[in-house]
Amino acid sequence: MNIKNFTCNMLQENCYVVSDETKECVIIDCGAYYDDEQQAIVSYIKDNELVPRHLLVTHGHLDHNFGNDMLNREFGLQPEVSTRDEHIIMNLTMQAQQFYNLSLELNTPTIKHFFEDNELISFGNHKLKVLETPGHTKGSVCFYCAEENVLFSGDTLFRGSIGRTDLRGGSMIQIIQSLRFLAQLPDETIVFSGHGPSTTIGNELAHNPYMDR
Repeated sequence: MNIKNFTCNMLQENCYVVSDETKECVIIDCGAYYDDEQQAIVSYIKDNELVPRHLLVTHGHLDHNFGNDMLNREFGLQPEVSTRDEHIIMNLTMQAQQFYNLSLELNTPTIKHFFEDNELISFGNHKLKVLETPGHTKGSVCFYCAEENVLFSGDTLFRGSIGRTDLRGGSMIQIIQSLRFLAQLPDETIVFSGHGPSTTIGNELAHNPYMDR
């Protein structure tokens, strides 16, 4: 599995393009806001002759979805997200005004698919399991590949910290429950977060005050 990270927008959000030897790929959390960020992602996909199959969304906050319209125009992709975050992702323009004081005309592509807990998303020779991890938002999910020992955690888990729970739909009780669930994954599982550097489950159990097995 090849994992390419693009750090995007004013909040330094991590967008991941994940591919394998078949050249099929998925894009996870396309927060590309600036033109150079969007062009870098498009160029990487085209230069490596990748075939995008899915646009996967860990949650509906704007900083993880700035680039959805761009990917729809370039590759015909439509976002896939939890039904519990549908109301958030369908109001990106309102989020831009409320949280960033930006007046943006953001076209939100039609949602292609709503996740079910534990469903498998296939691309190439790999599968990502959808894990429901509410707390940062009601519909937050992670994507887990047991074969590769990889977890894409969105804003549920960061190195040494967790996503905020004080926004609408957030819950400290729920995110702690979600973290206890993630703590059951193998220690060697590499965690690719929505912000900041990667880590491992074992490292977070040792050093993250919110993690407990």
